[in-house]
Amino acid sequence: MPDGRPLSFPMPREFESTLHTDLRDQMTYSGYLGLDTLLSSQHPRSDHHDEMLFIVIHQTTELWFKLIIHELSAVLDHVSHDRLEPAFKILARVKHIFSQLIDQWSVLATLTPSEYIQFRHVLGHASGFQSVQYRTVEFMLGNKDDRMLRVHAHDPAATEQLTNALNAPSIYDAFLAHLARRGLPIPEEVLSRDIRKPHEPDPRVTQVFKQIYLHTEVHWDAYEMCEKLVDLEEQIALWRFRHLKVVMRVIGFKTGTGGSSGANFLRQMIDHQFFPELWSVRTEL
Repeated sequence: MPDGRPLSFPMPREFESTLHTDLRDQMTYSGYLGLDTLLSSQHPRSDHHDEMLFIVIHQTTELWFKLIIHELSAVLDHVSHDRLEPAFKILARVKHIFSQLIDQWSVLATLTPSEYIQFRHVLGHASGFQSVQYRTVEFMLGNKDDRMLRVHAHDPAATEQLTNALNAPSIYDAFLAHLARRGLPIPEEVLSRDIRKPHEPDPRVTQVFKQIYLHTEVHWDAYEMCEKLVDLEEQIALWRFRHLKVVMRVIGFKTGTGGSSGANFLRQMIDHQFFPELWSVRTEL
């Protein structure tokens, strides 16, 4: 009572009479979300306290990847049917999902080297490099490499999922085909290339984008699509960079559990471009 007045305490919140309390045979929050399965899917293989953190972070990442694949599939459908505008919101959503994934690295970065070495051995050869969903996202965005299927040769379902993504046009392929359908001079060699391979930069494509950026009043929807793709690629690059720094912070330059060179392997991917002409056009303007 520092100011002479008696202390007061908030009254308990009223229990609203309209709240449903008899939930027998009803849809519940837990049932709708399948929480019995979701929350019983963490199985630490050591007694170390921080292994639970490691598991939950990676499981959460996989849930986000599942949503990203769901969203990018819709983008592919829209662009393939010449509907750019509905794709804008979806691509913005995926960009924000990657923002969440970037923030998650800060949580994992609280794991110190001395803590991680207490349970790293229980991972065996398990590695994020083996994420089927992450590889699917890479393929959908155009970074295709059929050698990656070797990692999943033991898993028919994973092999089928990745093969389907490998054989399908990437979002960039679909966008370039859309531009060709609206009369822009995308080279036939680009349109008819083997879509199982990564797109190779072509200066003629850069010139098409230059016209879009110089005449936005004519190509507003294409211009907006270009910027949405650049937004997304920038977020992915930031996510990759954050991944690299967390790996360096926790294990330094050790070899990855999956056999990769670890930080050096991740460093190679930071400058990778999914949509190269959308970056080269900036120099041309």
